[in-house]
Amino acid sequence: MAQATQEFGEWPLKRLMTEVCGSGHKSADDLTRAQATEAFERILAGEPDPTTLGAFWLANRWKRNTAEELGAYVDVMCERVEYAEPDCDPVDCGANYDGKGRTAILGVAAGVVAAAAGTPVVVHSGDRVPTQKQDSYKHVLDELGVATELTPRDSADMVDETGFGFYYQPTFNPAIDDLFDRRDMMGVRSFVNTIETLANPAGASTHLGSFYHLAFAKKVVDTFVESEFHDLDRVLMFQGMEGYDDVRPGYTKVAEWTAAEEGTNDTGAGGSDGATFNDFEIETADYGMDLEEEDLAVDDVAVESAAITEDVLAGERDGAFADAVAVNAALRIYAREDVDSIEAGLEAAREAIDDGSAHEVLESLREF
Repeated sequence: MAQATQEFGEWPLKRLMTEVCGSGHKSADDLTRAQATEAFERILAGEPDPTTLGAFWLANRWKRNTAEELGAYVDVMCERVEYAEPDCDPVDCGANYDGKGRTAILGVAAGVVAAAAGTPVVVHSGDRVPTQKQDSYKHVLDELGVATELTPRDSADMVDETGFGFYYQPTFNPAIDDLFDRRDMMGVRSFVNTIETLANPAGASTHLGSFYHLAFAKKVVDTFVESEFHDLDRVLMFQGMEGYDDVRPGYTKVAEWTAAEEGTNDTGAGGSDGATFNDFEIETADYGMDLEEEDLAVDDVAVESAAITEDVLAGERDGAFADAVAVNAALRIYAREDVDSIEAGLEAAREAIDDGSAHEVLESLREF
């Protein structure tokens, strides 16, 4: 048996590969919480050699992580995150790390519109994701002249002053940012791509994320439940366009989890007593929107997304992009339960654009 070290335990990654998770996706065993915790502590300390680290990441990808494993990884990460909570309680949008390469990024405009309607919104990411170097929120905000490379405290102040805030991963989550080169050499996604979106640097009680399959949405909910660090009231996950946090034209599936009220003892879905886990659909045609994904296509994602954002917020563009921004803003407003339906969220979003308050938020962001 491997000897315990002073800094770690008895489970170096090579032993975990040999004895637990490295035998393939059909025969591999899952890690215990203690094993997963030690594994990620070793990774963040730079202890494993590159070959073993790559093999471990691939083994986790092949066998598919459990919520218990992901919860342990999240907690190890969160111990190293620099948190800065605004006075308000925003919607945490963490599904924007991968970037987009074909269609406009709508979340900046949608978040600003939601903020103008009274729903504060936080987004967070780095500059590029190692395995998918496409444009993201940061690039759109940079094009708009909004400061992005902020300290976490400045990001929190931005939220309180404007209703919208951007948290920059290298400053609030440097431990994950330090893994960039090793992740880049992998060439494929690992569990780090999942957990970094769950950092929640503003300490929000509502998380809005995206998924490809409903089962993954359930796993993210269960990961939050397994996490000893997070204590969320609401999680909404939806099938984002290009895997991002933009509602798809046409049909979008949404998963909705609400934590149990205090004193509730009934066993519910979603991994915790008394919680509710439901799903519903957003059909853009139901709201009079004649949208197709190609209607939202752009050539230069960052530049054109910034121009579209400016035009929509100023009330100078209608049609597909304006409709898409409105429905995405509506989902953010609904996520925080500031309205009781997507329809009511749409009404609030359109009013914020029509009365000029959305563009005022953008100007406040530029002045921050």
